[in-house]
Amino acid sequence: MKTGILLEEAVSLITGSVRPLGTETCSLTAALGRTLARPVAAPLDNPPFCRSPLDGYALRAADSAGASLEHPVELAVVDTVYAGGVAAVPVGPGQCVRIMTGAMLPQGCDCVLMQEKTDRGYPVVQITQELKPWDNYCYQGEDYHAGSPLLPAGTRLDAAAIGVLASAGICEKIPVCRRPAVAVLSTGDEVVPPEVRPLPAGKIYGSNAHLLWARLTELGMVRIRMEQIGDDPAAVAAALERLCGLFDAVITTGGVSVGDKDIFHEALPRLGADRIFWKVKLKPGTPLMFSLRQGTPILSLSGNPFAAAATFELLGRPLLSALSGEPGLCMERREAVLDSSFPKASPGRRFLRGTYRDGHVTLPGEHASGLLSSLVGCNCLADIPAGSGPLEPGMTVSVHLM
Repeated sequence: MKTGILLEEAVSLITGSVRPLGTETCSLTAALGRTLARPVAAPLDNPPFCRSPLDGYALRAADSAGASLEHPVELAVVDTVYAGGVAAVPVGPGQCVRIMTGAMLPQGCDCVLMQEKTDRGYPVVQITQELKPWDNYCYQGEDYHAGSPLLPAGTRLDAAAIGVLASAGICEKIPVCRRPAVAVLSTGDEVVPPEVRPLPAGKIYGSNAHLLWARLTELGMVRIRMEQIGDDPAAVAAALERLCGLFDAVITTGGVSVGDKDIFHEALPRLGADRIFWKVKLKPGTPLMFSLRQGTPILSLSGNPFAAAATFELLGRPLLSALSGEPGLCMERREAVLDSSFPKASPGRRFLRGTYRDGHVTLPGEHASGLLSSLVGCNCLADIPAGSGPLEPGMTVSVHLM
């Protein structure tokens, strides 16, 4: 087991220890936010026919020659076509068809005149504008043609991509990267669930499990279980064995430091897990641990709330990314100008909660690893290198967007 390693080595060890879970298919209504595992080709032309982009009259451009307000041209209206309908007759010389937006264009026409340029007469309409061939004419396949690439592999399915799939009639068996099922195991004799009333003396309400459940949900994980257990190495080992058999990854909080109740040093050997590393050179959350139990990753985070939150972002998200094969689950890194100060020196690498906006980052007033309330509204972690002195406004820092 490696100890006291750099963050980048820890991430490399995590991502190099697991394989992507493969692919699965889902329905269109379940695909939002998922990542395409394979490219998707268009099964049809879109639009599937030539259509009108406006309400007006479909006609032959040659029949509009010389038309103006002073010299309107008269055409016989031989049919009316609404969206979803089909013209009963083609357009011949001196004729037109009344047509609505989105309707299929009749044979024989090569342009559409907006209705505002007519007197809307019937059975004869006067037109007051001359058109050229293919004016106001939407071609079949104007968006995409059957067989053409529709969306490449790796596309994150946002609202626009969902709309594209729907426009092609693709609503089932969409190939996506399989996301891991994750168990969250919170440990500690002092921790009780938020619903316990009244709060027993000496106890605290546990926030870590709910925080991690919420963050996993925000990141698109759909099968998550939360469990709470006391500081009993045998019971923790039994819970881990059960959860590793049911889930693709287990994230734990608490019990990884060097105190009498830091029971993972005993629970993991009981489980027969292979401990890959313990302690990472960062603050907060130094004494985190990563293990494998028959191929199932176990990421054990500090029990301090902000430490658990920060190290999940820095190490949990790369784990999720490696398991799913989705690079987009990792944090994005940017440079930002600091708008506030931080009075402490940083002998070791430190991560500070902050709010990033338009190239600037603001830090809250409190940063202790046991405090959670000052994390509310934050959207980044400022990465402060080892050996840094106090921070002043105007300095440039790297931030990882949450």
